[in-house]
Amino acid sequence: MNPVKQQIPVLIHNGKPVCESLIIVHYIDEIWKHKSPILPRDSYQRAHAMFWADYVDKKIYSLGRQVWLSSGDEQEAAKNELMGCFRLLEGELGDKAYFGDDAFGIVDVALVPFYSWFYMFEQCGNMSIKAECPKLAAWGKRCMERESVSKSLPDQRKVYDFLMEIKLKIKAK
Repeated sequence: MNPVKQQIPVLIHNGKPVCESLIIVHYIDEIWKHKSPILPRDSYQRAHAMFWADYVDKKIYSLGRQVWLSSGDEQEAAKNELMGCFRLLEGELGDKAYFGDDAFGIVDVALVPFYSWFYMFEQCGNMSIKAECPKLAAWGKRCMERESVSKSLPDQRKVYDFLMEIKLKIKAK
């Protein structure tokens, strides 16, 4: 139902497809805004949150993939850039509980799936997110205390094992 990529994610609502993660989250916020808003109502705050969610969407996955699949100098460069991204995000988080202050919002929704990848990043990249970005690591644990998150995200070690299996298959080709 995705007319361009022919893949997921796609949300089907009222028989119509809504494609791509952040667009789906924005759509959900629009349709069910009376429930639990994901985006701030203030225009500037909404634009600011969308900027950071887009940053996560574009940077973390591609750099994380490089840390996971590459080796040597390429992996080291990707690891350093990824840690730079995490430090930047930690600065944006500051002392807040969530990126939307006390409210779990779109930046949290965009970033929290990567919390399941933290162990893989640490193992493959020989790095410590907890040591270098303790506020970000604490944020991830806090997010996992939310039922909606803990029921949705796989265990970090299971993600690592799964990704290592995929890596072996890719290298075997």
